[in-house]
Amino acid sequence: MPDEERKLIERIGGMARRPPSTVVLRGIGDDCAILKLAKRHHLLVTTDLSIENVHFRREWHPPASVAYRCLTRGLSDIAAMGGEPLACFLSLGLPPRLPQRWVDEFLGSFEQLADRLRVPLAGGDISTAAAIVADIVVAGQAPSGKAVLRSGARPGDRIYVTGELGDAQADLEKLYAGRHIRAERASRHFYPQPRLEAGRFLARRRLATAMIDLSDGLSVDLEHICAESNVTATIHATAIPVARSATLEMALHGGDDYELLFTAPRKVRVPNQIAGLKVSEIGMILSKKDGPAGIQILDESGRSRTLRSRGWQHFAKKK
Repeated sequence: MPDEERKLIERIGGMARRPPSTVVLRGIGDDCAILKLAKRHHLLVTTDLSIENVHFRREWHPPASVAYRCLTRGLSDIAAMGGEPLACFLSLGLPPRLPQRWVDEFLGSFEQLADRLRVPLAGGDISTAAAIVADIVVAGQAPSGKAVLRSGARPGDRIYVTGELGDAQADLEKLYAGRHIRAERASRHFYPQPRLEAGRFLARRRLATAMIDLSDGLSVDLEHICAESNVTATIHATAIPVARSATLEMALHGGDDYELLFTAPRKVRVPNQIAGLKVSEIGMILSKKDGPAGIQILDESGRSRTLRSRGWQHFAKKK
């Protein structure tokens, strides 16, 4: 079973003291953390739950992978706003019979990723629970008025995506099919990477008019941008960067890619590569008044069909 609460808090407190931070003025040890923001910056705050048998399964995901996925979920949200992460907060619900080894491996992996990306752990909470629950809160900052929102897409903007899509879904479908997969560090499903550098580049250069991270799937997340911007869109199937291990359907509807989907004005030159990531133009934003009802996808022969959102959605009705 996990260490008693005081001992576990001491272990996490040790993690919170590294790496040294000029942002976290006071972390674990008081009722609240105290963070210092840069002048003329706005605070960004995001939170994400990782729940056993919903977001991960112990028989599939080693604790190191659960930690990576947990922290990446929060950091990817900061990346999608073009922000810089300042600190994170981790709250854990742990079953009484959970082996201490699982907790140690989770915390070690979490610390490794947080150290590499220089995101200090500034607080959190611990409780017993019926299943493992990891709640991540990430605080970040962006220059005042320069955070990239989902609501900025305009008719005529081009649609872009970083990296390749569908790799994580390909692994997930193998797991559902009962195939054993080694949780290797190169796996996008087990060890996703937040695109922080690419997000900051797009925000600093003011290239992106709207942006979102691809956590729920291209079909769902593009719909989020269109809804918030009150527009519609057309994308080209042949332009979508499908990962070698995946199919077009996986690239369209699979989640957990954590790439960046963004829009940019037609006259803006978007680089073919940002922060070492390939950037692909996949479509165009249209006016709801002039465009077709619903997002359209064109096949290689130019035939159009409505793109139904079939990515990950909590509480979605079974069809």
